[in-house]
Amino acid sequence: MEFSQRYVALGDSFTEGLGDTDPKLPNQVRGWADRAAEQLALAHPEASWGYVNLAIRGKKMNQILAEQIDVAVALKPTLVTIYSGINDILRPKVDIDAMVAKYSDGLAKLAATGARLLIFTGYDASSSKVFASIRGRTAVYNELVREVAETHGAELVDYWRFREYNDWRLWGIDRMHMSTPGHINMANRVLEQLGETVRIPMSELPPIPVRTTTETLKDNAAWTKEYVGPWVSRRLRGVSSGDNLSARWPVLRSPLA
Repeated sequence: MEFSQRYVALGDSFTEGLGDTDPKLPNQVRGWADRAAEQLALAHPEASWGYVNLAIRGKKMNQILAEQIDVAVALKPTLVTIYSGINDILRPKVDIDAMVAKYSDGLAKLAATGARLLIFTGYDASSSKVFASIRGRTAVYNELVREVAETHGAELVDYWRFREYNDWRLWGIDRMHMSTPGHINMANRVLEQLGETVRIPMSELPPIPVRTTTETLKDNAAWTKEYVGPWVSRRLRGVSSGDNLSARWPVLRSPLA
């Protein structure tokens, strides 16, 4: 089937859709990119939309560049979104300048296709007691990303400035990935960047539960055991939660299928 509009989504768990659970779908997640693709197809029924999502959780910059860029280029995309680099920033050591220089080379390949190219800044984790320590690294990364976006004519989805994500109801139970409302909100942010007027309705967020100090300590202990411990262990062992996973939608398909 020929598609006049071809949207290719690249990256890691952020774009794969972790936190937006759907057992019926590949890798049991949906995510903002699926949701945005669906809305684009609904908003422009005159076009034939094809959609590919190559993002896999845990992927670092070099892996994304090596495994996803050339595949995307071969698809002759008309729209590309890419989010990459945060898994590198979370490692004990990272050369951010060298990393973004490689990113720039990959973006150059994508830009050369003539596709509309959207890239993301990293999230400002200042409200997270666990990830606030990487705020400085992320700020440096973001400044370099702003430069390469300008160099390659890419559009910037400025996640760093999305203050609504200081509300933990937009985050999943693991406190590392967006919840379903967070993914819906991100899809709407991307649609806004694309100049679309359509928005995905979002249900009213549940009230913030009032927790005693004791309850909060128990919650934090359980979260550390269930999520932080395994996350740290994987990094110490040099393995990733995505090592045995494949891309969710590796072949062009209708977002409405």
